[in-house]
Amino acid sequence: MQVSGQKIVVLGTGGTIAGTSAQAGDNIGYTAAQVGVEQLLTAVPGLQALAGGALVAEQVAQIDSKDMDGEVWRTLALRCAHHLNDSEVRGVVITHGTDTLEETAWFLHEVLDAAKPVVLTCAMRPATALTPDGPQNLLDAVATVLAPGATGVLAVAAGEVHGARHVQKVHPYRVNAFSSGDAGPLGWVEESVVRWACDSPVVPVNNADDAMNNIVSAATWPWVEIVMNHAGASGRAVDALVREGVQGLVVACTGNGTIHHDLEAALVRAQNAGVRVVRSTRCAEGQVLPKPGDVLPASQGLSPVKARVALMLDLLRMH
Repeated sequence: MQVSGQKIVVLGTGGTIAGTSAQAGDNIGYTAAQVGVEQLLTAVPGLQALAGGALVAEQVAQIDSKDMDGEVWRTLALRCAHHLNDSEVRGVVITHGTDTLEETAWFLHEVLDAAKPVVLTCAMRPATALTPDGPQNLLDAVATVLAPGATGVLAVAAGEVHGARHVQKVHPYRVNAFSSGDAGPLGWVEESVVRWACDSPVVPVNNADDAMNNIVSAATWPWVEIVMNHAGASGRAVDALVREGVQGLVVACTGNGTIHHDLEAALVRAQNAGVRVVRSTRCAEGQVLPKPGDVLPASQGLSPVKARVALMLDLLRMH
Protein backbone atom coordinates (compact mmCIF):
# COMPACT_ATOMS: atom_id res chain seq x y z
CA MET A 1 0.00 0.00 0.00
CA GLN A 2 2.90 2.39 0.58
CA VAL A 3 3.93 4.61 -2.30
CA SER A 4 7.49 5.81 -1.82
CA GLY A 5 8.20 9.41 -2.75
CA GLN A 6 4.58 10.38 -3.42
CA LYS A 7 2.91 12.79 -1.04
CA ILE A 8 -0.65 12.74 0.19
CA VAL A 9 -1.89 16.22 1.05
CA VAL A 10 -4.51 16.58 3.78
CA LEU A 11 -6.48 19.84 3.66
CA GLY A 12 -8.36 20.69 6.85
CA THR A 13 -11.58 22.67 6.84
CA GLY A 14 -12.88 21.98 10.35
CA GLY A 15 -16.13 20.13 11.02
CA THR A 16 -17.14 17.60 13.66
CA ILE A 17 -14.05 15.53 12.95
CA ALA A 18 -12.13 18.45 14.48
CA GLY A 19 -14.73 19.13 17.17
CA THR A 20 -14.38 18.90 20.94
CA SER A 21 -16.76 18.67 23.89
CA ALA A 22 -16.18 19.60 27.51
CA GLN A 23 -17.55 16.21 28.50
CA ALA A 24 -16.24 13.00 26.98
CA GLY A 25 -19.03 11.05 25.40
CA ASP A 26 -21.15 14.08 24.48
CA ASN A 27 -21.84 13.49 20.81
CA ILE A 28 -24.21 16.41 20.22
CA GLY A 29 -23.18 19.22 22.59
CA TYR A 30 -19.73 19.71 21.08
CA THR A 31 -18.14 22.65 19.29
CA ALA A 32 -16.97 21.90 15.75
CA ALA A 33 -13.66 22.96 14.23
CA GLN A 34 -11.47 23.12 17.33
CA VAL A 35 -8.59 20.74 16.52
CA GLY A 36 -6.02 21.58 13.85
CA VAL A 37 -5.53 19.19 10.97
CA GLU A 38 -1.94 18.38 11.94
CA GLN A 39 -3.09 17.37 15.42
CA LEU A 40 -5.83 15.23 13.90
CA LEU A 41 -3.32 13.32 11.78
CA THR A 42 -0.87 12.85 14.64
CA ALA A 43 -3.59 11.28 16.77
CA VAL A 44 -4.34 8.43 14.33
CA PRO A 45 -2.17 5.34 14.97
CA GLY A 46 -0.71 3.86 11.80
CA LEU A 47 -1.71 6.73 9.53
CA GLN A 48 1.81 7.87 8.67
CA ALA A 49 2.90 4.27 8.11
CA LEU A 50 -0.03 3.65 5.75
CA ALA A 51 0.86 6.78 3.80
CA GLY A 52 4.51 5.81 3.60
CA GLY A 53 5.48 8.72 5.85
CA ALA A 54 4.55 11.25 3.19
CA LEU A 55 1.55 13.08 4.66
CA VAL A 56 1.46 16.87 4.27
CA ALA A 57 -1.11 18.85 6.28
CA GLU A 58 -2.55 22.26 5.42
CA GLN A 59 -5.28 24.18 7.24
CA VAL A 60 -7.51 25.77 4.59
CA ALA A 61 -10.37 26.76 6.91
CA GLN A 62 -11.58 26.03 10.43
CA ILE A 63 -15.38 26.16 10.34
CA ASP A 64 -18.53 24.23 11.13
CA SER A 65 -19.59 23.03 7.69
CA LYS A 66 -23.09 24.45 8.15
CA ASP A 67 -21.32 27.78 7.58
CA MET A 68 -19.62 26.71 4.34
CA ASP A 69 -19.71 29.42 1.67
CA GLY A 70 -18.43 30.30 -1.76
CA GLU A 71 -15.23 31.95 -0.59
CA VAL A 72 -14.10 28.84 1.29
CA TRP A 73 -15.07 26.77 -1.75
CA ARG A 74 -12.96 28.99 -3.98
CA THR A 75 -9.93 28.75 -1.67
CA LEU A 76 -10.34 24.99 -1.29
CA ALA A 77 -10.62 24.44 -5.04
CA LEU A 78 -7.50 26.50 -5.72
CA ARG A 79 -5.48 24.63 -3.08
CA CYS A 80 -6.66 21.30 -4.48
CA ALA A 81 -5.70 22.35 -8.01
CA HIS A 82 -2.30 23.54 -6.81
CA HIS A 83 -1.48 20.23 -5.13
CA LEU A 84 -2.96 18.06 -7.89
CA ASN A 85 -0.62 19.77 -10.35
CA ASP A 86 2.38 18.68 -8.26
CA SER A 87 3.86 15.53 -9.79
CA GLU A 88 4.94 14.37 -6.33
CA VAL A 89 1.39 14.38 -4.99
CA ARG A 90 -0.53 11.11 -5.19
CA GLY A 91 -3.84 12.63 -4.10
CA VAL A 92 -5.65 14.93 -1.70
CA VAL A 93 -7.69 14.21 1.43
CA ILE A 94 -10.08 16.88 2.75
CA THR A 95 -11.37 16.80 6.32
CA HIS A 96 -14.86 18.31 6.27
CA GLY A 97 -18.03 18.64 8.29
CA THR A 98 -20.85 16.28 7.42
CA ASP A 99 -23.63 18.84 6.96
CA THR A 100 -22.53 20.23 3.60
CA LEU A 101 -20.02 17.61 2.51
CA GLU A 102 -22.18 16.50 -0.40
CA GLU A 103 -22.34 20.06 -1.75
CA THR A 104 -18.59 20.59 -1.49
CA ALA A 105 -17.97 17.22 -3.13
CA TRP A 106 -20.16 18.08 -6.11
CA PHE A 107 -18.67 21.58 -6.41
CA LEU A 108 -15.13 20.16 -6.50
CA HIS A 109 -16.21 17.47 -8.96
CA GLU A 110 -17.42 20.19 -11.30
CA VAL A 111 -14.40 22.52 -11.09
CA LEU A 112 -11.38 20.22 -10.69
CA ASP A 113 -9.60 18.30 -13.41
CA ALA A 114 -9.11 15.52 -10.91
CA ALA A 115 -7.32 12.67 -12.61
CA LYS A 116 -5.89 12.01 -9.15
CA PRO A 117 -8.17 11.18 -6.21
CA VAL A 118 -9.64 13.94 -4.05
CA VAL A 119 -11.20 12.25 -1.03
CA LEU A 120 -13.47 14.05 1.42
CA THR A 121 -13.86 12.51 4.85
CA CYS A 122 -15.60 13.51 8.03
CA ALA A 123 -16.99 12.32 11.36
CA MET A 124 -20.35 12.16 13.05
CA ARG A 125 -18.73 12.20 16.49
CA PRO A 126 -16.24 14.77 17.82
CA ALA A 127 -12.61 14.00 18.52
CA THR A 128 -13.41 13.81 22.26
CA ALA A 129 -16.08 11.10 21.88
CA LEU A 130 -15.66 7.82 23.74
CA THR A 131 -15.45 6.09 20.36
CA PRO A 132 -14.74 8.76 17.72
CA ASP A 133 -15.26 7.73 14.10
CA GLY A 134 -12.88 10.32 12.64
CA PRO A 135 -9.62 8.35 13.05
CA GLN A 136 -10.91 5.31 11.13
CA ASN A 137 -12.40 7.55 8.46
CA LEU A 138 -9.02 9.27 8.02
CA LEU A 139 -7.28 5.92 7.68
CA ASP A 140 -9.86 4.82 5.13
CA ALA A 141 -9.53 8.10 3.19
CA VAL A 142 -5.77 7.68 2.88
CA ALA A 143 -6.25 4.05 1.86
CA THR A 144 -8.64 5.24 -0.85
CA VAL A 145 -6.10 7.72 -2.22
CA LEU A 146 -3.62 4.84 -2.47
CA ALA A 147 -6.10 2.40 -4.02
CA PRO A 148 -5.47 1.34 -7.63
CA GLY A 149 -8.12 2.92 -9.83
CA ALA A 150 -8.94 5.76 -7.44
CA THR A 151 -9.66 8.97 -9.32
CA GLY A 152 -11.91 11.99 -9.16
CA VAL A 153 -13.80 13.42 -6.18
CA LEU A 154 -14.88 10.82 -3.64
CA ALA A 155 -16.34 10.76 -0.14
CA VAL A 156 -15.31 8.18 2.45
CA ALA A 157 -17.14 7.47 5.70
CA ALA A 158 -18.11 4.43 7.76
CA GLY A 159 -16.13 2.12 5.50
CA GLU A 160 -17.90 3.17 2.31
CA VAL A 161 -16.60 5.04 -0.74
CA HIS A 162 -19.16 7.28 -2.44
CA GLY A 163 -19.04 9.30 -5.63
CA ALA A 164 -19.63 13.04 -5.62
CA ARG A 165 -22.75 12.84 -7.79
CA HIS A 166 -24.89 10.60 -5.60
CA VAL A 167 -23.57 10.94 -2.04
CA GLN A 168 -25.86 12.58 0.48
CA LYS A 169 -26.22 12.79 4.23
CA VAL A 170 -29.30 10.78 5.15
CA HIS A 171 -29.17 10.64 8.95
CA PRO A 172 -28.54 13.35 11.57
CA TYR A 173 -26.92 11.16 14.21
CA ARG A 174 -25.78 7.65 13.36
CA VAL A 175 -22.17 6.99 12.34
CA ASN A 176 -23.13 5.56 8.93
CA ALA A 177 -24.91 8.78 7.97
CA PHE A 178 -24.15 8.79 4.24
CA SER A 179 -25.74 7.00 1.33
CA SER A 180 -25.72 7.08 -2.46
CA GLY A 181 -29.35 6.02 -2.61
CA ASP A 182 -30.27 3.46 -5.22
CA ALA A 183 -26.95 4.06 -7.01
CA GLY A 184 -25.10 2.48 -4.10
CA PRO A 185 -21.52 3.08 -2.96
CA LEU A 186 -18.61 2.90 -5.38
CA GLY A 187 -16.70 0.63 -3.04
CA TRP A 188 -15.84 -0.37 0.49
CA VAL A 189 -12.65 0.02 2.56
CA GLU A 190 -11.77 -3.23 4.28
CA GLU A 191 -8.62 -3.33 6.42
CA SER A 192 -7.08 -0.47 4.42
CA VAL A 193 -7.87 -2.11 1.08
CA VAL A 194 -10.55 -0.72 -1.24
CA ARG A 195 -12.90 -3.18 -2.91
CA TRP A 196 -14.48 -1.38 -5.85
CA ALA A 197 -18.03 -2.15 -6.92
CA CYS A 198 -17.03 -1.56 -10.55
CA ASP A 199 -13.90 -1.01 -12.63
CA SER A 200 -14.37 2.69 -13.46
CA PRO A 201 -15.75 4.41 -10.36
CA VAL A 202 -15.72 8.05 -11.51
CA VAL A 203 -16.69 9.79 -14.74
CA PRO A 204 -14.29 12.68 -15.55
CA VAL A 205 -15.57 16.23 -16.06
CA ASN A 206 -14.86 17.74 -19.47
CA ASN A 207 -15.25 21.43 -18.65
CA ALA A 208 -13.40 21.59 -15.32
CA ASP A 209 -10.79 24.08 -16.56
CA ASP A 210 -13.44 26.55 -17.69
CA ALA A 211 -15.34 26.17 -14.42
CA MET A 212 -12.20 26.85 -12.40
CA ASN A 213 -11.41 29.96 -14.42
CA ASN A 214 -14.95 31.20 -13.88
CA ILE A 215 -14.82 30.89 -10.09
CA VAL A 216 -11.39 32.52 -9.95
CA SER A 217 -12.50 35.54 -11.96
CA ALA A 218 -15.98 35.94 -10.43
CA ALA A 219 -16.42 39.06 -8.32
CA THR A 220 -19.62 37.69 -6.81
CA TRP A 221 -21.42 34.36 -6.82
CA PRO A 222 -24.77 34.07 -8.57
CA TRP A 223 -27.76 34.15 -6.24
CA VAL A 224 -29.51 30.78 -6.44
CA GLU A 225 -32.10 29.62 -3.90
CA ILE A 226 -33.95 26.37 -3.23
CA VAL A 227 -37.71 26.29 -2.75
CA MET A 228 -39.71 23.24 -1.72
CA ASN A 229 -43.03 21.94 -2.95
CA HIS A 230 -45.44 20.75 -0.27
CA ALA A 231 -49.16 20.57 0.40
CA GLY A 232 -50.56 24.07 0.18
CA ALA A 233 -47.37 25.54 -1.32
CA SER A 234 -47.68 29.20 -2.29
CA GLY A 235 -45.89 31.16 -5.01
CA ARG A 236 -45.46 34.25 -2.84
CA ALA A 237 -41.93 33.39 -1.74
CA VAL A 238 -40.90 32.93 -5.38
CA ASP A 239 -42.44 36.27 -6.37
CA ALA A 240 -40.59 37.96 -3.49
CA LEU A 241 -37.27 36.37 -4.48
CA VAL A 242 -37.73 37.52 -8.07
CA ARG A 243 -38.42 41.07 -6.91
CA GLU A 244 -35.20 40.95 -4.86
CA GLY A 245 -33.15 39.88 -7.89
CA VAL A 246 -32.67 36.13 -7.50
CA GLN A 247 -30.90 34.66 -10.55
CA GLY A 248 -31.74 30.99 -10.19
CA LEU A 249 -34.26 28.76 -8.42
CA VAL A 250 -34.09 25.05 -7.74
CA VAL A 251 -37.36 23.37 -6.81
CA ALA A 252 -37.34 20.41 -4.44
CA CYS A 253 -40.43 18.91 -6.04
CA THR A 254 -42.71 16.20 -4.76
CA GLY A 255 -42.48 12.86 -6.55
CA ASN A 256 -41.47 12.94 -10.19
CA GLY A 257 -41.10 16.71 -10.40
CA THR A 258 -44.65 17.62 -9.40
CA ILE A 259 -45.40 21.13 -8.11
CA HIS A 260 -48.47 22.71 -6.48
CA HIS A 261 -50.29 24.75 -9.13
CA ASP A 262 -49.82 28.06 -7.27
CA LEU A 263 -46.09 27.54 -6.81
CA GLU A 264 -45.70 26.29 -10.38
CA ALA A 265 -47.38 29.40 -11.77
CA ALA A 266 -44.96 31.60 -9.86
CA LEU A 267 -42.01 29.56 -11.11
CA VAL A 268 -43.16 29.89 -14.71
CA ARG A 269 -43.48 33.65 -14.17
CA ALA A 270 -39.95 33.68 -12.78
CA GLN A 271 -38.62 31.73 -15.76
CA ASN A 272 -40.38 34.08 -18.18
CA ALA A 273 -38.74 37.00 -16.35
CA GLY A 274 -35.27 35.53 -17.02
CA VAL A 275 -34.70 33.57 -13.81
CA ARG A 276 -33.24 30.09 -14.37
CA VAL A 277 -35.50 27.43 -12.85
CA VAL A 278 -34.59 23.76 -12.38
CA ARG A 279 -36.69 20.92 -10.97
CA SER A 280 -35.27 18.30 -8.62
CA THR A 281 -37.11 16.01 -6.22
CA ARG A 282 -37.32 15.96 -2.45
CA CYS A 283 -37.45 12.13 -2.60
CA ALA A 284 -34.35 10.58 -1.04
CA GLU A 285 -33.85 8.13 -3.91
CA GLY A 286 -34.37 8.18 -7.65
CA GLN A 287 -34.53 11.21 -9.92
CA VAL A 288 -36.98 13.34 -11.89
CA LEU A 289 -37.78 11.70 -15.22
CA PRO A 290 -38.61 14.46 -17.72
CA LYS A 291 -41.43 14.07 -20.21
CA PRO A 292 -42.34 15.85 -23.45
CA GLY A 293 -43.97 19.22 -22.88
CA ASP A 294 -42.32 19.99 -19.52
CA VAL A 295 -42.11 23.75 -19.12
CA LEU A 296 -39.52 23.64 -16.32
CA PRO A 297 -36.33 21.64 -16.97
CA ALA A 298 -35.20 18.78 -14.73
CA SER A 299 -31.89 18.59 -12.84
CA GLN A 300 -30.52 15.53 -14.71
CA GLY A 301 -30.60 13.43 -11.57
CA LEU A 302 -29.00 15.91 -9.18
CA SER A 303 -30.39 16.41 -5.67
CA PRO A 304 -31.70 19.90 -4.85
CA VAL A 305 -28.49 21.04 -3.15
CA LYS A 306 -26.28 19.71 -5.94
CA ALA A 307 -28.58 21.14 -8.60
CA ARG A 308 -28.08 24.51 -6.90
CA VAL A 309 -24.28 24.14 -7.19
CA ALA A 310 -24.55 23.15 -10.85
CA LEU A 311 -26.86 26.08 -11.60
CA MET A 312 -24.52 28.54 -9.87
CA LEU A 313 -21.60 27.31 -11.96
CA ASP A 314 -23.68 27.45 -15.12
CA LEU A 315 -24.70 31.04 -14.39
CA LEU A 316 -21.04 31.92 -13.80
CA ARG A 317 -20.19 30.40 -17.17
CA MET A 318 -22.81 32.51 -18.92
CA HIS A 319 -21.61 35.83 -17.50
